[in-house]
Amino acid sequence: MPAAQAPAYSNWPRRLKDAAAAATIAFLLAFPLVGFRIVDDVVGLRTETRFAWVAIGVIAVFIGRLVISTFVGVGARPQPINMLARMGARLKPYRKFFVGAALSFAVALPFLPFASRYTIDVATTVLIYVMLGWGLNIVVGLAGLLDLGYVAFYAVGSYSYALLALHFGLSFWWCLPLAGLFAAAAGVVLGFPVLRLRGDYLAIVTLGFGEMVHIALVNWQTLTGGPSGLAGVPRPSFFGAPFTAEPPAGVTAFHQLFGIEYAASQRVVFLYFLILALALLTNVFTLRIRKLPVGRAWEALREDEIACRALGISPRNTKLTAFAVGAMFGGFAGAFFATRQGFISPESFTFIESATILAIVVLGGMGSQIGVVIAALFLVLVPEIGREFAQFRMLLFGAAMVLIMAWRPRGLLAWRAPTLRLARAAERP
Repeated sequence: MPAAQAPAYSNWPRRLKDAAAAATIAFLLAFPLVGFRIVDDVVGLRTETRFAWVAIGVIAVFIGRLVISTFVGVGARPQPINMLARMGARLKPYRKFFVGAALSFAVALPFLPFASRYTIDVATTVLIYVMLGWGLNIVVGLAGLLDLGYVAFYAVGSYSYALLALHFGLSFWWCLPLAGLFAAAAGVVLGFPVLRLRGDYLAIVTLGFGEMVHIALVNWQTLTGGPSGLAGVPRPSFFGAPFTAEPPAGVTAFHQLFGIEYAASQRVVFLYFLILALALLTNVFTLRIRKLPVGRAWEALREDEIACRALGISPRNTKLTAFAVGAMFGGFAGAFFATRQGFISPESFTFIESATILAIVVLGGMGSQIGVVIAALFLVLVPEIGREFAQFRMLLFGAAMVLIMAWRPRGLLAWRAPTLRLARAAERP
């Protein structure tokens, strides 16, 4: 008869040794990276020590490892996958409540006591990436087409708005649908050459397309301004009412229209609500189109292209619609980016932007709308929080991504619930 196993909480020497080893590794990493800091002030360059931070980190690692070994066991890895799965299953009945609470918070954010201009700007950036993630989610998550050049459609929408507004004097509301239309046309142009490609080959071609657009923006100076970009891009107005303290003669400004005192934050808040409305429109459109035949065709193409073809679904039309619809939302986001910044240049549309948007879709869980929001929050807020560690900002960013990919290789919310299920024989009418 085998001897009864000792309970995990009784092996204190082994757990202490394991926690001390983890703390030692943390000390070796944190001492050179966090313990010293170069400060440039009126005295000149000098070295500042931050040993207290190192001590706090080492103690946190020691206690954390000790807690994990107490409940999980020495040498065993925690199972966040199961924990998140159980947590998600328990919270699923309350999903509508959480979505409603999150939406209410997003609407009330500019009016909360802690809301500053910096907070609203960061929230606006998060919403831009949420919208881009939802747009790319159509191509990658629903249709299963790996796209590494999505930033090209973002650039097409941005430059379309800037050129139309600067040369033809069109307002933002006229240029917004045109920017989406031009980006969708660019998506169809990309879709035709890659109809027979899949997997890695498709990724390489889309990567090349993104670089081609970037090189064209840099070298076509007569149209795009080259590396200098386009300045003076018009700001949006509230249906003709500009956000200026002194509007031109005969024009009613926003604060005059509502009889309130002028404040520079009014334009920032308006831009926040504008991108919030565009993002929600993208979400509603995606959720609705998934239930239509074209949305189910995307999911069928993602699961098995050969079976999709055998069922009479045209892979050509399915791929082209996925590229066009996904690119259209990228164009909308690009037009908003141009009017928000007032200046655009090719430096804003490099491959790192495509990689970031794709990381949002993959980390969130391909096909998951809520997962894209969580991933966008994570990928935008982590670098902002890490501003104190300016030298190690990207190191923290990369480490966080590695940890998520190690624990959740299929994304934070990785489930693929089919949009339509066949009824059982007993349930059929």
